[in-house]
Amino acid sequence: MEENSVPAETSEFIDIKFSPPPKPPPENPQDPKKTTAVKSGTPRRRRRSSDTWVVSVFVIIQIGVFIATMLVNDCWTNSNGDCALSFLGRFSFQPLYENPLLGPSQSKLDEMGALRRNFLTKYHQTWRLFTFPFLHAGLFHLLINLCSVIFVGIRLEQELGSLRIGIIYTLSAFVGALVASLFVQSTPAVGSSGALYGLLGTLLAELIWNWEIHAKKVSAIASLVLIFVGNFALGFLPYVDNFSSIGGFVSGFLLGSVLLFSPQLPQAIPNKGGLIEYGVKSYIKLKLKQKLDKPVLRTVSLILFSLILASCLVAVLHGININSYCTWCPYVDCIPSTSWHCIDRETICETMVSNEQMTVTCMDNGNFRVFPFANISRARVNDLCNLIC
Repeated sequence: MEENSVPAETSEFIDIKFSPPPKPPPENPQDPKKTTAVKSGTPRRRRRSSDTWVVSVFVIIQIGVFIATMLVNDCWTNSNGDCALSFLGRFSFQPLYENPLLGPSQSKLDEMGALRRNFLTKYHQTWRLFTFPFLHAGLFHLLINLCSVIFVGIRLEQELGSLRIGIIYTLSAFVGALVASLFVQSTPAVGSSGALYGLLGTLLAELIWNWEIHAKKVSAIASLVLIFVGNFALGFLPYVDNFSSIGGFVSGFLLGSVLLFSPQLPQAIPNKGGLIEYGVKSYIKLKLKQKLDKPVLRTVSLILFSLILASCLVAVLHGININSYCTWCPYVDCIPSTSWHCIDRETICETMVSNEQMTVTCMDNGNFRVFPFANISRARVNDLCNLIC
């Protein structure tokens, strides 16, 4: 049987062309936002955690200042072991009857830069206006204050930017110190809450400014009121100044009205959670609000803030004491107690040392107390005198 063969001279090459592979479908074809972003070449801008560096820096500074304060306080040595949480050694706190907030003594607060009236009027130590906002009366004050700053400040800085929040925080703290100087008495006062209330004032301005586009109005207002009331109640305890909180709040509200901006839609839509949340359905109202950006309100707020800053600064430099004209003002900052008094008065004590014991007697009311030590500084004697009187 013969095999069929193809002659070489009659063979031909067959040209086979392969069709190109089909293009892969686009990722998330049902996501029009992502497709549009790729085509336009302008992806949505996302906030990063580094955008909160201003609040983080201020929190770290205040923690460092409190640690330094307790290091200088050295209750174990200066109070002869009469301390709260004495196992902490040098970092132990003054006893609760002396400082109910777990903090340092009056004299050490003075050394660290607390405010007293005679420091400003008699010794002209105006540098205390800049140390006053960074001091805390105790551990409880530090924790409550900084937790509130983190809760409010981080969200505001993410939304408004580091520069705006840095300006608001700093100026609110300074104006709070000026206002506190007009009411401060002979007891040392610290005012770290002034900056916090500046942030709360800014939050209130932001709520009012963008009221129509907020998705969670009730929760934002509830958070603001809770933080405001809680920290203000803390100000009725010794050494914590409430007038700085009032000054900081007003400053923060006015500065917020000046520096706030209406959020752009691409930033407003993905913003979910926290104190500030904008609704997607508010697009039409948002566009209208961007057109009516209230330049008159900004100008008026800036003028009011400038007047408050200038008038407080002049009043402080002239040593004005508003308590002389306002008899009820001390009770905005203090609730009378058997452990402390709200009305400013001079305290004079007599000390007697015998057999390694010291007796301190208040010349005003006759109260006295015997302490099992005698080798303490004059500043510490004044602390004990204030407690007894």
